[in-house]
Amino acid sequence: MKCKQKLYKQETATHIILIEMRLWYLLLLPLTFWLQVVASEESSTGSHFESINKSNHTNNWAVLVSTSRFWFNYRHMANVLSFYRTVKRLGIPDSQIILMLSDDVACNARNAFPGTVFNNMDQALDLYGNSIEVDYRGYDVTVENFVRLLTDRWGPEQPRSKRLLTDENSNIFIYLTGHGGNEFLKFQDAEEIGAHDIADAFAQMHEKKRYNEIFFMIDTCQANTMYEHIYSPNILCIGSSKLDESSYSHHSDMDIGVAVIDRFTYFALDFLERINRDSKETMDKLFEILNFENVHSHAGIRTDLFKRDVSEVLLTDFFGNVQNVAVDTTPKDILNTTKRLTRDSASLHALKKLRPRGQVEFGFEDGDSTINFHLSKASSTVLGLGLTGLLLGLWKYAS
Repeated sequence: MKCKQKLYKQETATHIILIEMRLWYLLLLPLTFWLQVVASEESSTGSHFESINKSNHTNNWAVLVSTSRFWFNYRHMANVLSFYRTVKRLGIPDSQIILMLSDDVACNARNAFPGTVFNNMDQALDLYGNSIEVDYRGYDVTVENFVRLLTDRWGPEQPRSKRLLTDENSNIFIYLTGHGGNEFLKFQDAEEIGAHDIADAFAQMHEKKRYNEIFFMIDTCQANTMYEHIYSPNILCIGSSKLDESSYSHHSDMDIGVAVIDRFTYFALDFLERINRDSKETMDKLFEILNFENVHSHAGIRTDLFKRDVSEVLLTDFFGNVQNVAVDTTPKDILNTTKRLTRDSASLHALKKLRPRGQVEFGFEDGDSTINFHLSKASSTVLGLGLTGLLLGLWKYAS
């Protein structure tokens, strides 16, 4: 009788152990799936997030156009030359800047300071100087040439220095200033370009893979109407004034006798003068400056075509040409260094620095401590499969 009771207790204990093993199996099984999900998805999620918030461009271009002429439009030439100076200071070379202007101000007979153009009444900065390269001047500043420039529809006779040689990895800053109205901008007081013309030109650029992203800025009366018909992707737009609203000049120089800069351009440049090539300032900070109190008109911003959040867009993505260089700190004699580190267990931590660049890692980090646990994609997959096999073996043993 005692033997039967003892045997019964043993069978009961064994049964309880088997039940516990099955419960552990059910608890650990989700962990194996989670490890494999981390291995397969986290890298793609991270790279997708990074691609959304970064421009991923490889080169920058600027198209700067003053569409007016005559002495009393002095400020329009000062506007465009001011942006020309800014983008050059931030790193875009002359070879990647297309400058279009009438060029009839510096040497105008009414200019009290021949050969100069200023954008401030203190006359501290000569924008004309000796280092500007005008690509299209005088009667070459036409609607036809502007559209051909954007779409690259030229004959073989057109020199490369006057072409916009962009590709699908190019970020382009396009700035227009002059006199305009509801859905039109005047060129040289002789012709007009319409909002639909610009929209169609951008569409051709997209079809021909001529840009990665475009920042379109226009300073003219009723400027916001010029971007309303754009329908191509990855274009960020800003204008100086809404429909039926004028765009105003900032101040005049009594010695020169005319207004020397527009308000919208003045405050944009005043902000950009504070940044350098390595600046992390974002586009939304610039937009905050261009408010009604400063500009005296309602600047408009269009972001629905642009895939990135403007709070994540660096100003240097369009105004600069910063080339980020990753310095390789890997030892020159990497083979022998690796062998020594392998033999020296005390230097095992240094060996991690010699892993191939680009290897995907997944892991857990305690932000308040120095504890780090990382798994490569292959390691996490092997660990997940190993746990799955172990659990299946336990299940078979338990059954």
